[in-house]
Amino acid sequence: MLALSQILEKVGPITYRVALPDYFGEIYDVFHVSSLRKSSGQQEPRFVDPKHIQLQSDLTYEVAPMQIVDWKEQRLRSKSIPLVNVAWGDPLARDFSWERAMDMREQYSYLFK
Repeated sequence: MLALSQILEKVGPITYRVALPDYFGEIYDVFHVSSLRKSSGQQEPRFVDPKHIQLQSDLTYEVAPMQIVDWKEQRLRSKSIPLVNVAWGDPLARDFSWERAMDMREQYSYLFK
């Protein structure tokens, strides 16, 4: 998700034109509503610094996990699955998700040391 300081106009039923900083260059400034989130206005807007992103050929980029912040077990009928809550990318971005511990251990073993 992208944190922005100002929505300039509503372009369509679910798209908005937003103000982007100059260093975003030629990035298209119209976003789907699902890419935006409401801000309380008390924090400075946070942007992804494009200098730290290496785009792949399909115009995606990988965000590395920073740390594991919590553990839990998801109980199913006949088994339980260990899960970890992972903090992704920039710590200021506060992007977290629950992932299977086994998958994270295989791909990012350094988080479990």
